[in-house]
Amino acid sequence: MDARDGHRTLEALGLADAPRDHPLSYPGVWPSGSGLLDGDELLPLERLSHPGRTPVVAVGSNASPAQLRHKMAEFDVVSPIPMVRARVTGIDVGVSAHISRLGYVSASPVKAPDVASRLFVIWLDGDQLATLDATEPNYDRVLLPAPQVRVELEDGEALLNAFAYVNHHGVLHDGSGAPRSHPGQRALISELLSGSPALRELFGETPEEFCRRARADARLCEQGTRLFAEENLVTASGLEHLRVRQ
Repeated sequence: MDARDGHRTLEALGLADAPRDHPLSYPGVWPSGSGLLDGDELLPLERLSHPGRTPVVAVGSNASPAQLRHKMAEFDVVSPIPMVRARVTGIDVGVSAHISRLGYVSASPVKAPDVASRLFVIWLDGDQLATLDATEPNYDRVLLPAPQVRVELEDGEALLNAFAYVNHHGVLHDGSGAPRSHPGQRALISELLSGSPALRELFGETPEEFCRRARADARLCEQGTRLFAEENLVTASGLEHLRVRQ
């Protein structure tokens, strides 16, 4: 991203669509590099580390600038948010064991000692952090344990006190009992519907129908979440024991 050009709006960068409006796009389009989310623009960053702010590793739609912008706007928070690419070792992107009222099955981190992922660290001030906590009712914000989980910025700096949101319903397993990786929304919903007649009865035969029914009925989402547990599809993420936010 060149600070000299004018193509810095989310729309111009192809980042304007939020998963909350397009659930099958979950987790949304992530930036190609680090930037400062400022309203409808993603601007160049002057530095990667931001003392005085809280670093949060985003494994799902919180790395989507459009989704993050919407969440902040709901609480009238308009201050800029640094979004920094990082190499994160020790966790993988798993599948939350709950169905979101927004029509998708979201992501949640799982313990994975040998996995390294390219994720985003979002640096939040007090108001932004309180806002994000309020928009994550199905998650606990926990402190990731260093050095078991290593969060390394693009300049090589390793963070010692990074947080992540862990789903308190648990995560879905891959059939062997191990947490499954999130393959993207359309593929995930197709696989879940194919494997569960009861889920098809509740949410229909296609990903599109699943999203439509979920967005129309919060109680149906709750019923589907309970069904995951009833059908023994749920396992632990390996991160439940971590210290929850203060």
